[in-house]
Amino acid sequence: MLDAGLKKTIQAAYSQFLEARELKPRYGQKLMIAEIARTLGGIRLNDDEEREGEGHVCVVEAGTGTGKTVAYLLAAIPAARFLGKKLVISTATVALQEQIINKDLPDVKRHSGLNFSFALAKGRGRYLCLSKLDRILSDVDAANNSDKALYEDEYPQVDEQALTIYQSMMDAMAANKWAGDKDEWHEELAADVWGRVTTDHRQCTGRRCSNVSSCSFIKSRDSLGSFDVIVANHDLVLADLALGGGAILPAPEDAIYVFDEGHHLPDKALNHFAAHSRLIGSMKWIEQVNKVHGAMLGEVSGAGNIDRFGEQLPAALGDCKRNLELVYPMVTQLAERIEDPERSPRYRFEQGIVPEAMMDVAVQLKIGFERLTELLGKISRELEQSLESNDCDVPKVDLENWFPQVGLWLARAEAALSLWASYAEPQVADALPKARWITLVDFGGSLDYEICSSPILAAKTLEYSLWRRCCGAVVTSATLTALGRFDRLKMRAGTPDDASYAVVPSPFDFSRGELRIPDSASDASDSINHTLGLIDALPDLLDSAKGSLVLFASRRQMLDVYDGLPVALRDKILVQGDKSKQEMLNQHKARIEKGEASILFGLASFAEGVDLPGGYCEHVIIAKIPFAVPDDPVEASLSEWIEARGGNPFMEITVPDAAMKLVQACGRLLRAESDAGAITIMDNRLLTRRYGKAILNSLPPFNRAR
Repeated sequence: MLDAGLKKTIQAAYSQFLEARELKPRYGQKLMIAEIARTLGGIRLNDDEEREGEGHVCVVEAGTGTGKTVAYLLAAIPAARFLGKKLVISTATVALQEQIINKDLPDVKRHSGLNFSFALAKGRGRYLCLSKLDRILSDVDAANNSDKALYEDEYPQVDEQALTIYQSMMDAMAANKWAGDKDEWHEELAADVWGRVTTDHRQCTGRRCSNVSSCSFIKSRDSLGSFDVIVANHDLVLADLALGGGAILPAPEDAIYVFDEGHHLPDKALNHFAAHSRLIGSMKWIEQVNKVHGAMLGEVSGAGNIDRFGEQLPAALGDCKRNLELVYPMVTQLAERIEDPERSPRYRFEQGIVPEAMMDVAVQLKIGFERLTELLGKISRELEQSLESNDCDVPKVDLENWFPQVGLWLARAEAALSLWASYAEPQVADALPKARWITLVDFGGSLDYEICSSPILAAKTLEYSLWRRCCGAVVTSATLTALGRFDRLKMRAGTPDDASYAVVPSPFDFSRGELRIPDSASDASDSINHTLGLIDALPDLLDSAKGSLVLFASRRQMLDVYDGLPVALRDKILVQGDKSKQEMLNQHKARIEKGEASILFGLASFAEGVDLPGGYCEHVIIAKIPFAVPDDPVEASLSEWIEARGGNPFMEITVPDAAMKLVQACGRLLRAESDAGAITIMDNRLLTRRYGKAILNSLPPFNRAR
């Protein structure tokens, strides 16, 4: 039962916020606050401050315009404080993260009467590693020293442009004009330039680093414990859970989570717990380690037991390389079965079943990489302990130089072990299978084979690592249901059956939007005639609105349609891929503001998260029902599993997924209560197929025209 004092605090905060902002209460927002307050306020803790009982998860679908961010902040901040827990807000996109930290949280703090502190949490990869930067600049200085002759392969591989950036970084740090946060650097940084001066948990020496007092990441992490509200992202939360929880963020048992854009959580989890390793790249990496490990031992010899472990490395590396050479011809033979490498460069193992000969080698690779991981782990720990010791004769600078290098080797070995352990594991009858596949990769003009494995559902992983452990959680988004039910989310995200599930209404008047399926709309499964039909219909459909958005399910069709349109119309169109997404949106808005017509041609990324209110978007045209790409290996394996269990994967997976995506696409039209316009869907399967009618009925209640 909701504590009376907590209820009063939440009600007072909401009333004060509305009054200060001169806003009227929204029905859906009030319902959402009540649902969250009832769930989180019903959590009970034992004497050890641990949650007792279930029913601690609240799932709320809140339509566009509900004001869901304010709703969950006003309910969850007091509830978390009442329970003595930290509130962790997790988003899927940087844009929402910035909105919450820069706008919503300051707004609520200023106007609600609630007193709380908040901070933004980021992973190590967003921060500068001062040791790496210092090492690069020192190596360049040594190379420019005429007194020291270097072999060609000893020269630092840093071009002049990158060197200028690195020197600017060092100068800015020295002058206290930059704190080492990538997002606060004054210009965009290329991935390779930034990658050389950041680190991960395997390469970071932590408190033993000579630059620890100036470390941006350590300072940020240490300060998190003093804040009431921490804003993170799904990837960081999942990374923290993979490390056992509490490594970067508060432990799940000490946290109340809010997952905004919660419909992304299952896919993020799948990506996070997938395993992959490049075959030729792994062999080259092993050769490289073999070449330089002697130099490592020469510089850090005498550090603990490192000599004993280091002498065993060549044999372990050789064992792994020999087995990779054994699996190589098997992989190339399988890759030859790929019918259209340009369109779909993947070979998928049906039902995740790997050929017996390949599985036998995978078992040996698992054993080999287990041994290699064990050795590299021991070497890493010896370096770490020597860094802490005052009795080690090895210069600290040498230990600091080699620790991140060994950490990088260890991370590569762990990734390979995870991959080959998956391939060595036979499929068990009735158990949830893994998706396994091979992808052709063009790497610098050379062909490589990426061996991949992934769970087909993240439900069990999230159930055990998150839902069962956390003190409480809220999952929210404008699109959590599919075909009017939460079944899809339960299956993919594993949210508990005893969670509170609710749909709260949007304040928008959907009758201000007209949903059209023209008589000219054809069956989109006939791709050639459908494309020709779009080319014929679009000039008339795009004639009236100033701002229009046309959404396609495939790049090929988008480009074919664009090429087939009259030149005069093409001049008004901005096509995704020609410029960055943000640049396209800026140019589109600038055209509309000048009174010109502007049309955006986009793919799936434009169907979600794009905010074009008012005249920026008066007409949304959707080319076809957004069914998933049929060659996605995880989705294909999931469909196989459902079919093997007597289910209908098309109706259980494909149709609900498409319905949710179509709702998201339609959500681009009405972005404010005063907005109006039309949605045109050029796919008559919505009218002619039984599943089409189910999808159509799951859309918001727009006015319908034919």
